[in-house]
Parts: sequence; C-alpha cells; structure tokens
Amino acid sequence: MELSSELRYQLLKILERNPDASQRDLAQALGVSLGKINYCLQTLVTKGLIKARNFKNSRNKLAYMYYLTPAGVEEKSRVTFQFLRKKLAEVEQLQEEIEVIRSETRRKNRS
Repeated sequence: MELSSELRYQLLKILERNPDASQRDLAQALGVSLGKINYCLQTLVTKGLIKARNFKNSRNKLAYMYYLTPAGVEEKSRVTFQFLRKKLAEVEQLQEEIEVIRSETRRKNRS
C-alpha cells in the first residue's frame, strides 16, 4: 500500500498542529480506516518523518504523541508545495472549462 502525497500532506499537517491526536481521531478527520492510519503512521515513523512517544492520557491510559522530526518538517514543506501546485493546476483547468462554457452560452444566446 502506497502512502499518497495528499494523504501524507494532510496527516503531517494535522500532526503538526495536534501531536496528541489519537489514531481514531486521525482516521475520522481524514476519512480513512483505523488500519490505514496505523499503516501510515508506521510508514512515517520508519521513514524518520515522525517520532511516536508514549504519554498518559485520561481517556486512554497509554497513548502516543506524534512529533514531526526535522525531516518531517522538511517533507511537510515539500508535499505542501506539491499539493498547492496540484490544486492550482486544477483551478486553472476549471477556469478554462468555465470560459469554454461561457463562450458556448454566449454563442447560443446570440442565435
């Protein structure tokens, strides 16, 4: 299973803001299964992008906090740039489609 750059971006973004988010919270926020979140977090730990540390939590006796490593911060910047570039390309494509539809509508209205 490959970790998509968009999922990696979203996960790193959430963990940067909320390092004590539970795996269940992450799965719900990202709309993926708990198993997939577990896999993603293990992948990020293995790649050295995050560190997991145990801590005591009132609702869960033993939970983890996920910290971005310096490599994780760098990766977040890289995938943020990729994500932004992809979204800007989508916006440009939509703008082109809108202009085509407007042109077609104008021609039909003149007829």
